[in-house]
Amino acid sequence: MAVFDTHKAFEALTGAGLSERQAKALIDVGSEGYGALATKADVRDMATKANLETGLRDLAQRMMIRLGAMLVALTGLEMAIIALFLR
Repeated sequence: MAVFDTHKAFEALTGAGLSERQAKALIDVGSEGYGALATKADVRDMATKANLETGLRDLAQRMMIRLGAMLVALTGLEMAIIALFLR
């Protein structure tokens, strides 16, 4: 997790000419939004989830194709058995 150095920011802001009150207000506002930033770990987790979703989608598609092939083969087998009994 990333860390925001508020003391360093305070010194930079007051050093740039802002009053202590202004610097504190800016840091307070900035700190609230800082937690919403994505870290490298967040991006890595998102990439992993995207890969997982793609993999699951591909697996589901392959399973549907295999199931369809099995149904066709089963129908053919049933027709062959029926043909044997009708002779």
